[in-house]
Amino acid sequence: MWLELQIFGFRALWSPFYFVFILALAVLYYLITGPYRSKFGGEEKPTANQQVLFYVSLLLLYLVKGSPIDLLTHITLTAHMIQMAIYLLVVPILMLKGIPEWVWRKVINAPVIKPIFKLLTKPLIALLLFNTLFSLYHIPVVFDFAKSSIVAHTSISIILFVASFIVWFPLIAPIKELDKIQPLLKIGYIFANSVLITPACVLIIFASEPMFAAYSQDGSWIQALSLCVPGDVLQGLTSALSGPEMFTSMDTVEDQQLGGIIMKIMQEIIYGVVLGSIFFKWFSKESLKIDPAPETVE
Repeated sequence: MWLELQIFGFRALWSPFYFVFILALAVLYYLITGPYRSKFGGEEKPTANQQVLFYVSLLLLYLVKGSPIDLLTHITLTAHMIQMAIYLLVVPILMLKGIPEWVWRKVINAPVIKPIFKLLTKPLIALLLFNTLFSLYHIPVVFDFAKSSIVAHTSISIILFVASFIVWFPLIAPIKELDKIQPLLKIGYIFANSVLITPACVLIIFASEPMFAAYSQDGSWIQALSLCVPGDVLQGLTSALSGPEMFTSMDTVEDQQLGGIIMKIMQEIIYGVVLGSIFFKWFSKESLKIDPAPETVE
């Protein structure tokens, strides 16, 4: 497949402008949390672990949104689901853990953000918000609309990304006093998240017909490709492009089913890792507790 993708050119494959954007974020993180943190009212520098987590999150963000994986998401639903799992379920966790607590305090306590944040991060609201938006996004008419223009695609992607931070915040609160949920309730929260995201995956997995025009209709597919392939390049290739089948041996329904399965499996693995982390911290905390010494009977 790699050789076939070469026809779209360097800009479509590696998104140099997006790379510059990611590089700018890395530089800003370094400056704000490092040499210039005092100017922003900062306290301690991020730990080595925090820095690694943040830079890894940026690397993953570029891989799923700027590398050939992004181009593949406009060709196969399987690639799209891999992108969504990393973009919405992995990157936010790493960023939440990688950005220092004092930065989060500055952001969350901003006058406009504070009341909205306080409302949306209530566990029930956070769960319903993220999973509703995720499910609505994968309704065919909404999904095809998102692929119809760069404005729609970018806006919807950003909204989902923000919602993913909101749904993870009650579980992985980077501010100590906001980490209010008890371990047992966190386990229930993860279970509810897993259940709520399932219907969207099931509908995609068991659909017997192609659901999304962006992967099955030539005109819509070309329109979707235009989101990452420069116009002049795409115009020169239009006559040579017959459809996604040029780049994959799967038919549209098989690709659709595999995409739904992969999304569900990746989601379960990620939730399982978070669940294991909660169990480990809970067990460690309990094991450190010292039972009071028995009273001496005289």
